[in-house]
Amino acid sequence: MKTVIAVDSVYGNTKLVAEALREEIQKGGHEVVFINLRKGFSVPSDGDILFVGSPTRIGKMTGRAKRFVKKLDAKAWSGKTVVVFDTHSPLPEDPKEREKTMKYVVPGAAGRLSALVAERGLKIHSPALRCTVSGMKGPLSPGELEKAREYAHQVLSSVAE
Repeated sequence: MKTVIAVDSVYGNTKLVAEALREEIQKGGHEVVFINLRKGFSVPSDGDILFVGSPTRIGKMTGRAKRFVKKLDAKAWSGKTVVVFDTHSPLPEDPKEREKTMKYVVPGAAGRLSALVAERGLKIHSPALRCTVSGMKGPLSPGELEKAREYAHQVLSSVAE
């Protein structure tokens, strides 16, 4: 199976999640095409499954991730699974602070990417992978890379069914 992973990462945390996904998928014997959206990209028209990731920035996905999804050939990716993932800051424990912060975290890049993928008529895998960073710039919270690896395994299992 050929997997395409496209990722935009501002501070490197989302890229780390994408690399963990890639490692786990490759361990399963699958081919992976890795696209760093920060370095420019051509939109792939072939593959069996597509992962798209972005950090959550003020409640949204990055412009690069949005443009990538908008440029996807809906006909070429029709019937194939598209998986989205993001990184986001943690929600505060204090209820008042949590309420203020929610709009910047939920639905976040993953939720907005999922909606955009669905709007394009493509098959979206649910739920999306959401990984937490410690603070605004990271690093990733403990256990998040292992969560990403397990998620990759679950996605591959569900697609194989």
